[in-house]
Parts: sequence; structure tokens; C-alpha cells
Amino acid sequence: IVIGGGSAGLVASVIASSVRSKVTLIEQSAMGGDCLNTGCVPSKSLLHVARVAQSMRDADALGLKSQSPEIDFPGVMKYVQSVIQTIEPHDSIERFEAMGVECIQGHATIRTPYEVDVNGQRLSTRNIIIASGAYPTVPPIDGLGDVEFVTSDTVWNLQSLPARLLVLGGGPIGCELAQAFARLGSQVTLVEMDERLIPREDPSASHLLAQALSDEGVDLRLATRAVRFEAETASGSRAVCRDLQSDNEMSIGFDVVLLALGRTPNLDNLGLEELQLARDENNRLVVNEYLQTSIPSIYVCGDALSEYQFTHTASHEAWYATVNALFGRIKRFAVDYRVVPWCTFTDPEIARVGLNETEAQARGLDYEISEFPLDTFDRAVADNAAQGFIRILTPPGSDRILGVTIVGAHAGDSIAEFVLAMRHNIGLKKLLGTIHIYPTYPDANKLAAGAWRRKHAPQRILRWLQKFHRWQREGRG
Repeated sequence: IVIGGGSAGLVASVIASSVRSKVTLIEQSAMGGDCLNTGCVPSKSLLHVARVAQSMRDADALGLKSQSPEIDFPGVMKYVQSVIQTIEPHDSIERFEAMGVECIQGHATIRTPYEVDVNGQRLSTRNIIIASGAYPTVPPIDGLGDVEFVTSDTVWNLQSLPARLLVLGGGPIGCELAQAFARLGSQVTLVEMDERLIPREDPSASHLLAQALSDEGVDLRLATRAVRFEAETASGSRAVCRDLQSDNEMSIGFDVVLLALGRTPNLDNLGLEELQLARDENNRLVVNEYLQTSIPSIYVCGDALSEYQFTHTASHEAWYATVNALFGRIKRFAVDYRVVPWCTFTDPEIARVGLNETEAQARGLDYEISEFPLDTFDRAVADNAAQGFIRILTPPGSDRILGVTIVGAHAGDSIAEFVLAMRHNIGLKKLLGTIHIYPTYPDANKLAAGAWRRKHAPQRILRWLQKFHRWQREGRG
């Protein structure tokens, strides 16, 4: 039995069915989960519209007449919903039932390690996979309940463009939506407690993104915390925030506040308290390396478990949870998090795999940096997108890749080559020896590998070659 029809649950179900296991998938709301309905699909659709709008404003740089786009916000949201509806059949009950998965819509309650109740019916099973996802965190800030707020789940219900949008949270979701709404015409203020945006990333990446958002009119309030909200009638609502460096308070007016403060595993009302499954200090279910809980017949995968709350890691974990549940008596596989990539889909995009410099320093690792600036890269220049960089960390004297950060256009696509290289222990020398199509964005990966090669050129051999060529020029050879 798989509980949850999001990315993790769908993958777990189809894997089980493909090896001829009897599998029941239980989903209480919409198939496809967060990714299809409120996450990846709608957000990337909105970002696409916002990017087109910004291209219209910036057209004069290309010799075209710039114009301010007239935003039909209901039409924008209609487009977003049309994309969801187009993709929806891929995750539908009909499709999965055709693949041999029994699908039940209803609320699942785990009664025993081998029994689940749904719709007044008790189902028995050998194993249970919890893939119940996560929901946006709503913090206990005074007055929040008195003002209009939305989350990454409910922002898609807006019928009119907020004139003033306050975004709480400078992580990937907050930055993506802040930029999108600013490009669509909202006056956006972004509040982040940390001293920089996307603090998980390289400081240089944070700086470039902050500059891009500021240039597009987003009012950044970093090292700032929302203290309380106050509802007003005539002039909208306001948030009272505190500057964490000066300890001064400030007032920020808004019409709608968007909460982008992380996501909480959706583990309530599943019957887990009665089972007394072990939890950690963050109230997450404790699992072993095989994604098995303290009750051996129950496994967890996806956002309900992982600190890596991405669709691709949910699918990755689903494979391990499912295979271990079905075949663990014969052979078990420890989940592998060694090479996990991700991308923030702002403009510029910020993609990473492996370690960045901050993490390498925290671990006390010796490393070298090889960097290629994209402002000199032919394709980026041609596309009027000449900003960003590729930064590669390697051990001293080695071409083994410890981590890569790419900031720039199509960074989420370009990072894939480095992900493959790290996963299969391919070094920079082999990347440099691989033909890349010119002019494509992945061609910059080869140029970045060339930056490493130049730093490690065999100086002794080069000096010998210099003498050899001089010897030939003098007619001795």
C-alpha cells in the first residue's frame, strides 16, 4: 500500500506494478500531488509568462521596440491552469490503473503495521510506503490570521494581481515567485532573516541574484524578521518587521502576503501517533539507510521524509523504498544521496550539485576552484544573457569533481553533464576531451574544464617542448 499520489507515491506504485506486485495507491485529494497541482508545474508556467513579459520590456537592447506589457492576470492564471490540465493525464487514475495499480481516493489511516483503513474499508498488506508529501509552513506570527495571506499552495487561487505583494522568505520558492510577480507588475517587497538570499548557495550566486531582483524593482529587506501584522481598511495591511542588525522596527504596507518559509512533512492524521514510530528532534520520522522506519514494514519517501524536497529526489527515494519493501528479504539497497542536484529557476538560474566553497570549508576539505565567467561566453553574449559563472571545486592536483555551481541562463540544463560526471566518477580531463556542440550552453562546461587544465598544465614538459621547437627552428632537426 502506497499512501500519497504525488511524485514519490506515483513512482513507487509504478515500480511495484512493473515487477508484478499487487499495489494499492491511496490519495485523498488530487493525483500528481504538489508538483503537478501547486508546485513545479504551475510555478514554472508562471515564470515563463513573467519572462516573456520582461523580454518585451528589454526588447530595445535587441534593436526592437520595447513596450510595457498589458497584463491580463486572470488570463495568466488561465494559462497556468491549462498547463496543469495538459499534463494531468500523465498522473491520472486512469493511466495508473491501466498499468495495474489499484487507485483509491480517500483518507488513509494506518491501524497496524500491516493494515490501513480507507473509506470505511480495512486493507491488509505486507508493506506500507508513506509518501504523503509536505505542506507550506505557516509561522505563528501575531496578527497573521487577520490579513490576507497565501502560500505556494494557495497563490494559484488569486484572481487579481496584488498591487503590493509582501514575500516572506528568500529561499528558492520566495525568490522565484517574487521575481515572477514583480515582472507581472506587482510592487514586491521580499523579507529574509538571513543576511543574503538563498543562503544555502554560494555567496557570489546570492549576490548576483540579489542584484538581478533589485534591478527589476524588488525591494529586498535582508537580515529582517516579520514581528507582527496589522490589518487596516483604507490603505491595506502592514507588517511590522525588525532589522536584525540595528534592532530597529519598520513598517511595510501590502495587499497580500506570500509565505515562502519552507515546507512541513505531512504526517498528521495518518495514525502514526498510535503506532509510536520513532521521530527525530524536528518531528520527522526516523528511517534507516534503507528508508525503513522503526516498524520494519513501514517505509517513507519523498517530501514526507527528505531534507531534499524536490520532485527528482522524491522519485529517487521511491525506487529505494519500493525495491527494499518488495525484495528486502533477498537484497537491500542503501539510499544514495552522494550526487543530488537542484536548481533555483530565477533569472539568472542557479544550479548546483555537490559541495560549494562554504560547505567545503565547513568540512575542513582542501580544494581548488576553477571558474569560467559566462560574460565572455559566445552563446550567452548572443542571447543577451551574459551574466553568471561556472565554478568547479576539485581536490588539489586532481580533476575529480567535488561540486559545481552554475549561475546563468539554462543553468538547470547545463548542470546535468556534471551530475553524470560525478555519479560515474568522470573527471574534468574526460569532459575536456568530449566534443560539445557549438554554440550551446553546455559548451561552457568544456571551457570550464579547460580553466582547470590551464592551471594544471605540465610546466616541465612545456619548457622542454619550447626548447624542442627552438631546436627545430634553428635547423638542427
